[in-house]
Parts: sequence; C-alpha cells; structure tokens
Amino acid sequence: MAFADPVRSIEQFGLSEGMEVADFGAGAGYVAIEVAERVGREGKVYVIDIQRELLTKATHIAKEHHLESLVFIHGDLEAPNGSTLPNASVDAVIVSNLLFQVEDKNVVLAEARRILRPGGRALIVDWRESFGGMGPQPELVVSENDARELVQTAQLTYESSIDVGTYHYGLICKKNGQ
Repeated sequence: MAFADPVRSIEQFGLSEGMEVADFGAGAGYVAIEVAERVGREGKVYVIDIQRELLTKATHIAKEHHLESLVFIHGDLEAPNGSTLPNASVDAVIVSNLLFQVEDKNVVLAEARRILRPGGRALIVDWRESFGGMGPQPELVVSENDARELVQTAQLTYESSIDVGTYHYGLICKKNGQ
C-alpha cells in the first residue's frame, strides 16, 4: 500500500463500540468514516476541519454510507480551544496528515490533549519524507523523531509505533493524569 491506509491505521489503534473520537483536520472524511464504522451507532465521531468545502464533501460521503454518528465541526485547530469540544470529552483523537500542514504544531497537540479524557489516546499519522515531491515539500515534513518530541511537549506519553504504509509513520500516544 503506497499511502497511509486508514483501515490498517484504525485497526491498529484499537477503537471500540461506543467511543467518542475527534478526527483533527479530517478533510473529506475518509478516516472518519472508518472510525464511525468502528464506534458504531452508540459512538460519536467529531469531524473537524478549517476548510468548509471539505466538511461539505465529508457530509455527502457520510450520507452515502448512512452514517449518523458523525458530527461536523468547522474549527481552527491552531487556535486555543479550536476544536470547540469541551475539556476531557473524547476517548481518542486522530491527527492524520495534518502536522506537516500546520504552522503551530504545539497548539494542535495541546488541543488534542485538552479534549482527551484521562487515559485517552491519540493517533498521529504523517509523512516520513517528501518522496521527491509526492508528499509535502521537504521543509514541511515532520520527522517521526520530531513528532515524538512534539508529543512529549504536549504532555502526552508515547506508547507505540504502528505500520500505516510505506510513506507514513504512525504513533499512538496516551494522556496520563488530568
């Protein structure tokens, strides 16, 4: 598989029925749809993006799949409280292919920590490198080591790495304490 495989990523993340999950920078919602299938009708998936047109596209895809557990939020994740979700309100956060796109990575990960319940987990997926321009520009790539440092700065605990495909890395992190 050439690109990050959302099915493989979500399987390894270990979501279960009834969980509440935030998908940061959800884009057209492909990861969110896979998450919705895992958490079922009793769960909730908060699909958050700053681009309204992508949220509109995600809404249409969700309707095609008859998924009612998705909640669409127009939010700026580089702003404090940018997800608009309450403190400690979700079981998991997914930050997939977002770090390379944002200027203030620390604010994004701090927001993930803020909305995670104690013991909640975050999945971070991003590009390993530029791959000759197939991925982000080389100066925008956030290496796996840099991502681990960002996780530590956000007071999240690195748990494990997962295989999400040739061109991406995946990190699972946990919120300890409050």
